[in-house]
Amino acid sequence: MLTKWEELRLVARCVAGDDRRAFERLVEEYQQPLRRFLLNLTMGNASLTDDLAQDTFLKAYLGLRSWQGVARFKTWLFRIAMNEYYGYLRRNREILPDDPPDSIPVDERVDTAGATEARLDVERCLSVLSANERAAVLLFYLEDKPLKEISRILDMPEGTVKSHLSRAKVKMAQVR
Repeated sequence: MLTKWEELRLVARCVAGDDRRAFERLVEEYQQPLRRFLLNLTMGNASLTDDLAQDTFLKAYLGLRSWQGVARFKTWLFRIAMNEYYGYLRRNREILPDDPPDSIPVDERVDTAGATEARLDVERCLSVLSANERAAVLLFYLEDKPLKEISRILDMPEGTVKSHLSRAKVKMAQVR
């Protein structure tokens, strides 16, 4: 994992010298966690995840000069991904950010019964959450982000993030 200073150095190389290898290093470092987050956020929609991840990295590259370095680069990148996800929802009028999804996609590629059952349980739990609740749960439990960073990524106060996590726990506990 890159330190904040390494991120700053790589971004400076990208901005000052249009060093694409420096940006490539950032992509290599953060592609997997970003894609995992988006895949869970989109409830397993791999093609949508690919599109959102690509758009996120493209916008990050084009907007590197606007990154102020106050938050970590990864935090800024995840915020861009959330904006892309919300933009997708608005454009496709599928789900408003606080409405739960209608259906649960099932990944048939899982070959063991136990893993399939566990995955379905997780998907069932995530499906009852709003987009904000799902994002907060994924960032807190899967990505192991602190509340302060989740607050920056979701662009909401820490208290609101705590409320989303609390409501999410209650909703997921009621899933049978």
